[in-house]
Amino acid sequence: MKLLYSNTSPYARKVRVVAVEKRIDVTMVPVVLADPDCPVKDHNPLGKIPVLILADGDSLYDSRVIVEYLDNRTPLAHLIPQDHSAKIWVRRWEALADGVCDAAIAAVLEGRRPEDAQDTAAIAKQLGKVERGLKALNDDLGNNKWCVNDTFSLADIALGCVLGYLDLRYQHLDWKQQYPNLARHYVAMLKRPSFKDTAPVSN
Repeated sequence: MKLLYSNTSPYARKVRVVAVEKRIDVTMVPVVLADPDCPVKDHNPLGKIPVLILADGDSLYDSRVIVEYLDNRTPLAHLIPQDHSAKIWVRRWEALADGVCDAAIAAVLEGRRPEDAQDTAAIAKQLGKVERGLKALNDDLGNNKWCVNDTFSLADIALGCVLGYLDLRYQHLDWKQQYPNLARHYVAMLKRPSFKDTAPVSN
């Protein structure tokens, strides 16, 4: 299997962390979406990463589909609970974390446009989603070590990936001071080899 990914994509990082945690051998293929010869569009009609290319040449996308596929490849340390109720809560955490990522990335992309062409109202709207999402995540985590049933799961990986993206792109946000529960969780994630080894590098 091959994973088409970008080092700075929080969605791709989520898949990479899951692959390491599950001890599944996946060949990592870095891509640059802006390159004319980028292969992503040949495997995902939406032209988005991550894309998992299977041994038979078929492909899976997006990150939520890929992580479920990987989690069911082996019974080792299920990251998506088998219990339906717990699974729903893990998926809700993942949905909110991914939604914060969506908003943060949208604001970054808008901010990269020429200054006189930027929509400041659109940026403010997206950052409002980020702030509300982080507050909800912080409140839901409370004093718990892990997100769901005090057990490490996909919810924690998704949360760690969005916090890592904010650390990369929004250093001015000071989220660690505003959301101490998330800051504590992030420190715990940074101790895991799977998380350290997939740290994004600014470009």
